[in-house]
Amino acid sequence: MFSAVKTASHVAWAAILCLPGVRAAAQPLEPGDFRAPDLVELRRLDPSLHLDIRYATPNNFTGRKQYAEARAFLQRPAAEALVRANRALKPDGFGLLVFDGYRPWSVSKAFWDVTPPDKHKFVADPQKGSRHNRGCAVDVGLYHLRTGKEVAMPSAFDEMSDRAAADYKGGTTEQRRTRGLLRAALEKEGFKVNPDEWWHFDYQDSPFYRVLDLPFDKIEAVPAPDAGQP
Repeated sequence: MFSAVKTASHVAWAAILCLPGVRAAAQPLEPGDFRAPDLVELRRLDPSLHLDIRYATPNNFTGRKQYAEARAFLQRPAAEALVRANRALKPDGFGLLVFDGYRPWSVSKAFWDVTPPDKHKFVADPQKGSRHNRGCAVDVGLYHLRTGKEVAMPSAFDEMSDRAAADYKGGTTEQRRTRGLLRAALEKEGFKVNPDEWWHFDYQDSPFYRVLDLPFDKIEAVPAPDAGQP
């Protein structure tokens, strides 16, 4: 596990987790040192990233609104890698459509609780925590730069079926081609696709960050890591 020198920002982060309204009940206990969180709002880095944050609406597999705000965050290295992937797709006429990024642990717990056991491979086990909870996973599709419309893939986002698999052989030739473009662009920047979900990509730095249960409106209160911190 990554070893970091404890700094004032680590102490400040611990204080944030104790603020009223910051939920931390029963999330995994993780001994050891981790990088100080540096969650970055994606649209502030690159306004050409389009958002379709389904969990900020009832239009998601739970049928309930899970987020108070339609915003997306990642740890800074993952966010910067996503921006590079977005730029690389532009010559092909596409941009990234972000469905979700950092996800508070309590939301992952809610997902697990409402998902039938035979579909649990599509949601993270809350006893282990998710890479989304670490700010190092992103759910993305593509949109057409010319029209702004979402690019069709072999399945819909969050569809719990065989069609969602990253290597699903069905769908149209064009759907498989654009799914491949998406995967190639992100994997070049250090992400790895989830085999069961073409839209879910995990960033390579996820082991260095702790599982978090921080609501979006508390993120900006977290100080940036000290200069020179790994």
